[in-house]
Amino acid sequence: MERLNRTSAPQAKTYTEKVIQFGEGNFLRAFIEWIIWKTNQKTDFNGSVVVVQPIEKGMVSWLNEQDGLYHLNLQGLQNGEPVDSVDLIDVISRGINPYEDFQAYLKLAEQPEMRFVISNTTEAGIAFDPACKLDDAPCASYPGKLTQLLYHRWEHFKGDPSKGFIIFPCELIFENGKHLKECIRQYIDLWKLPEGFRTWFEESCGVYSTLVDRIVPGYPRDNAAQLCERVGYQDNLLDKAEIFHLWVIEAPKEVAAEFPADKAGLNVLFVPSEAPYHERKVTLLNGPHTVLSPVGYLSGLDTVKECCEDPEIGKYVHKVMFEELLPTLNLPKEELEKFASDVMERFRNPFVKHFVTSIMLNSFPKFKTRDLPGLKTYLERKGELPMGLVLGLAGIITYYKGGKRGEDEIVPNDDPKIIELLQNLWANGNVNEVAQGVLGAEFIWGEDLNAIPGLTRILGKALALIQMEGMRAAVKAIV
Repeated sequence: MERLNRTSAPQAKTYTEKVIQFGEGNFLRAFIEWIIWKTNQKTDFNGSVVVVQPIEKGMVSWLNEQDGLYHLNLQGLQNGEPVDSVDLIDVISRGINPYEDFQAYLKLAEQPEMRFVISNTTEAGIAFDPACKLDDAPCASYPGKLTQLLYHRWEHFKGDPSKGFIIFPCELIFENGKHLKECIRQYIDLWKLPEGFRTWFEESCGVYSTLVDRIVPGYPRDNAAQLCERVGYQDNLLDKAEIFHLWVIEAPKEVAAEFPADKAGLNVLFVPSEAPYHERKVTLLNGPHTVLSPVGYLSGLDTVKECCEDPEIGKYVHKVMFEELLPTLNLPKEELEKFASDVMERFRNPFVKHFVTSIMLNSFPKFKTRDLPGLKTYLERKGELPMGLVLGLAGIITYYKGGKRGEDEIVPNDDPKIIELLQNLWANGNVNEVAQGVLGAEFIWGEDLNAIPGLTRILGKALALIQMEGMRAAVKAIV
């Protein structure tokens, strides 16, 4: 079987280098490169990507061995039908390791057609490191490297306002654009760079916050050999992702005109604020995950898919998502229902085994950020507590009691202080005291949740029902 490269795969196209990308990992290749590939097909964008390795040890040499080519396997449900596609992604032109060839990295700033900078350097990547210096080759931090590149471009093009960069960070931080911009400003101050450069950066460059959403399992170890047979090439950079994708970019219409991914039939949104979409994802994707996991597990189920397809637990998941969490959000109802339906389809993805025990890591902090705001808003708007969310919290508390489910040992994984609290509360077996003690743990919640009207009593009743009759009986009582 031939090794994949541009000689063995002459069908691969060549485009103009327009994008500098920091990061060469599975997520970017399954998300950004795929979006650019689709945009090239459907519009006149005609752009390719130069990948910059953001840390000293990386995969750029592997990319260059295959001339930037690799195959992407998308799997999932689309409109209820299973999809299992494999495509040759040809938008990476080359990779650069700035630790080995810093001058090649700086020369990217001299290319007039370069316009976009995209990154995913993990949540820790957008950080200011005061140890970085302008003459480092390169700076250790991503914002430091980017400031070096921007400064070189400003000098090379003599401050030409048309040569600014459009910058899209994709790190999983709320308001990632604002954080990155602030880091660059700190380097401008630290290195005492000219005022003209500061003005050019502020007026000619745009740093825009984005929200990304796609599950990317990455290299398909279980069936890589079969996929290579299927495509007819030896491909060491195979990548796998779910079919669902969403990219929300907080940027004006003129940016969308230059980067027309939203015109390519893709789920790319240019919006005035990413905040409601961030809230939507946390509430309707992560929120149901957090409560279905203990409820499903204590009902004898092991995966998210099994929970959604179970006649009783499936109704519970639907209730939490559509009747309890969805009405607490402020986007248009049709838009929320479409997103919630997409999430349900993702939960039922036949190609992904998402074990509920992996979701239950640190369940109390997750409930606090993902479900508690919805519980409070629901009570405020409806005048009653959302029973599904309360039962989910009762499920978490019961799971943290430990013990066994059939032959399986239940081993909660959380802050030792939380584990100790739960062990002490469960030691006397009084469910009302357990409910009161958990809700009163201000070190978990930042407040005393016993102050929420009716919550202590209803949580105590849910815990008692689970103890006496089991989780399925408790689910039946509310659905």
